[in-house]
Formats: sequence, structure tokens, C-alpha cells
Amino acid sequence: MISKLISAARISEVQELLNQYEKIVIVTHVSPDGDAIGSSLALYHYLIDSGNDVTVIVPNSFPDFLSWLNGAKDILIFEKYPDFAQRLIDEAELIFCLDFNIPKRIGAMASFVEASDAKKILIDHHPYPTDFCDVVISHPEISSTSELIFNLICRLGDFELMSKDSAEAIYTGMMTDTGAFTYNSNSAQIYYIIGELLKKGIDKDRIYSNVYHSYSIDRYRMLGYVLSEKMKVYPEFKTALITLTNEEQQRYNAKKGDTEGFANLPLNIKDIIFSVFLREDGNMIKISLRSQGTFPANKFSAECFNGGGHLNAAGGEFYGSLNEAVEIFEKKLPEYKSLLGLNN
Repeated sequence: MISKLISAARISEVQELLNQYEKIVIVTHVSPDGDAIGSSLALYHYLIDSGNDVTVIVPNSFPDFLSWLNGAKDILIFEKYPDFAQRLIDEAELIFCLDFNIPKRIGAMASFVEASDAKKILIDHHPYPTDFCDVVISHPEISSTSELIFNLICRLGDFELMSKDSAEAIYTGMMTDTGAFTYNSNSAQIYYIIGELLKKGIDKDRIYSNVYHSYSIDRYRMLGYVLSEKMKVYPEFKTALITLTNEEQQRYNAKKGDTEGFANLPLNIKDIIFSVFLREDGNMIKISLRSQGTFPANKFSAECFNGGGHLNAAGGEFYGSLNEAVEIFEKKLPEYKSLLGLNN
């Protein structure tokens, strides 16, 4: 049975807005990942099938391994078509804000979304959302925003209306935001939802293959380089660090999404419970942190890099050099000895 996680009051508010408005825009965060694209396309298909005029707008490009999803080719990239995207945001009657908790997470789109007269609905699973939407559906305890979209559609009484395309997008988002159900995935509700999605005709093995078996030769050569040359292990702290410069990524013709999963790799090493991946991304450092057990990757991210996220999966951004980011990480690490299960 589907959980009544989203309150009846929030469901009624969403239903009322959907009854009033048909011109809808869906937005999600910078560098959209599987959950961002999955939740957006799942909601997109549901709203289109309900007779609405809907556009998904993302700040910048998303990984090629998500391009197979039906509807992906219709996603508007703000960075490429800013004037057109701005006009659609201005003309929108209703804006869904998915998989982010503060406006700055949608980059240059933020000012236009905030200035829009459209009603706004936030659906997200990151903690501490700011007050910028008319309806807020925020559940940090849930593994993915895609799971929340499934819950919303069902609570609106429209499971039968949910298409296979929508179901595939939901499964993709849930799968990618849990590392193929290897972390943040102990809830029985997740597996109930998977069972319901299978009833829609999804092929979960094909979805896994489309996402994880589509990398280039260059990506695998970069992976070998990372593991042999760029991974530093701190056995005294049960921690590993991977760094990558812009030049190193260019050397291996890295494309959007080619470093996906690198942060998880050191957790396969015996006794490693905390993994940090620092990657140059233009003029900033992209931060990815993963952990096992009760170690709070999100707390470390917040204290070091003004980031955030979930207990075992967090991230952030740092505007400085890669060396400076490494220094901050190494200076803070000893303060976490007790949380790493080590004696002070």
C-alpha cells in the first residue's frame, strides 16, 4: 500500500492548482543528475497525459546516459536558449521546483523563477528548504525526489493514468540516487514502489544497462588513471580522497557524466567508510562525498564547503584552487575521528 507520506492538505493544494492552471514549467538543479531528470520527466509525462502544456527547463546539460529516456530530447537547456527559457518562465502559470531546496541551486534561472508571478510548488528530499514556493512538499527522509513524484501521482488518485514512460523515469531517478539501491535504500516502501512500477511494464534490467553500461572507452581509461594515480588513502581515518583537474579530464575527453560514480569507488575498499571526490569544474571545485554507516557526509560537507545533502551522500561547491580544497579537507578530517569510529 502506498504511504500517505505527503499530507492530505498538501495533496489538496496541488490538486487545486492543477485544476486552475494548464501552462506549466518544471525546473530542476544545475548539473542535473538521474533523480533530477527522472523526477522531472516523470512529472512531465503525467502532466502532459493530463492535458497540460508543459516544458522542462534545466540550467545546463545533463549526462548522455540519461538521453534514452522518453522526453529527454524535449528538455530545454537554459544555458543554450536563455531568452526562450526566460520567456517560458515568465509566461508560466504554475512552476514545479524539483530536487532542490534553495533557489541558487538552479543557477542563472533563479532570478527569473523567483520573479515569476506563477504559483510555485516545491517537491524535494534535501533538508532545510527555504521559503520561496507556495506549496512545499519536503521529505529529507525519502531516498529520492522521484519516489516523491510516485507518491504524489498515486495520492492524486492517478496511478492508473501513470504511463510506462513516467514509470521508467521514476525508476531511473530512484535507482541513480541510491547507487542502484546500495545506500539510502532500506525502506520497504522503495521495493513496494518498484513492484508497482513493474506492473507498468518497465524493464529494470534494461534501465540499469542503459544507465550503467553506456560509458566510453575514454571514460574507462580515466577511471583506471584515477584509481592508480589520483586516489589517496588515509587508513588512519578510514578515508579516501580522489582529485581531478580540468587538464586531466580534458586528457581523457571527459563529457558530462563521465565522472559519475567516482566518489563511490573507494567505499569498495575494506575498512574505508568515507570517500571524498574533488573535481575541477571550470572555475570552481565540485565536491562529492559518500560514506557508509552513520558517518555524516552532509555535516562534513556543510562545515567544510558550505554544502549539504544526505547522511551518506552529500555535495558542495568551492570557489578556490584544488589545492586549497584539499587543505581544507585534510585540516578538518582529524576533527571527525570519533564519528569515524576511531579513538581520539
